[in-house]
Amino acid sequence: MAALRLWMKEVAHETVVGDLSARLITGGRSNPTYEISDGRRAWVLRRPPHGHVLPTAHDMGREYRVLSALRTTAVPVPRVVGLCSDEKVLGAQFYVMDKVDGITLRTQKDTARLTLAQRGRLADAMVDTLVTLHKVDPAVTGLCDWGRPEGYLERQLRRWRRQWEASVTQPRPEVEELLHRLTAALPVRDHPGIVHGDFKVDNVMVDREDPGRILGVLDWEMSTLGDTLTDLGILCSFWDQEGEFFNPITAGATALPGFPSRTEIVDRYAAARGIEVSGLDWYLVFADFKIAVILEGIHARHLQGHATGADFENVGAMVGPLLERALDLASASSIRGLRG
Repeated sequence: MAALRLWMKEVAHETVVGDLSARLITGGRSNPTYEISDGRRAWVLRRPPHGHVLPTAHDMGREYRVLSALRTTAVPVPRVVGLCSDEKVLGAQFYVMDKVDGITLRTQKDTARLTLAQRGRLADAMVDTLVTLHKVDPAVTGLCDWGRPEGYLERQLRRWRRQWEASVTQPRPEVEELLHRLTAALPVRDHPGIVHGDFKVDNVMVDREDPGRILGVLDWEMSTLGDTLTDLGILCSFWDQEGEFFNPITAGATALPGFPSRTEIVDRYAAARGIEVSGLDWYLVFADFKIAVILEGIHARHLQGHATGADFENVGAMVGPLLERALDLASASSIRGLRG
């Protein structure tokens, strides 16, 4: 920790009054996240995972840049302290940001503590925040080169095919079938803008006293310029409803009275943006597929001994059900190519 303390003082120009200690923040399954403290102040440090890392994934520099750029907008994000690319400090690239004094709601047990009104306000705040992000002009924030919106969806399919091939631990014919259907039904119209890539309830920090108020949007590792409806698809994939299959990650976090339905979430988003989203099925299927590939990568790291603990032991079992739900959604869709 001495090297980190020196970097914080001399490179990041932060006031550090004592020796630093670190505590792993549990809950995340991708980039390890730590709370570091000198006994008086606290920060958050994010670094890539150990072991098996998918190509193009876990780029700390991208997270740092987008957080820095969005500080000038109405999107709530933490202040970043600095990015360190010198692997001699901690053995990997990392960045440090201010610790936001709020809470994250990861499980149904967490959201059950909210009142009905608080659940409704949180849902509204999440949709409104996503719309705010998608209305940001990339050029105004210096992010006009953040990605290439043209051909984004085609590249996404190629990328996640490669990610699957780099991580696969057992054959799953559903993957090839889903890729075939998604390619056949590729949307011809998109809505370009800044994409978060993993927008869900446990990736927002909310106020302790008023959990309907979002203090910060976290985990920007997959952010780029692309089709913003992919974010709406991800939000819906994680938006659990009672009586339906729960996304295995959120496990029913929003399947409680007070939370609006998935349809109401989509309607609020579409009205706020003034767009039509009748082709959303494609994005819903793609979201489940993408999440399944990410979980397979985490499972591969776990099998290699690079991701240990209760949060990782059951990740492999989540892959199959998500792929099956994606196929069921595709088969029931009104979009011809998705039906196979």
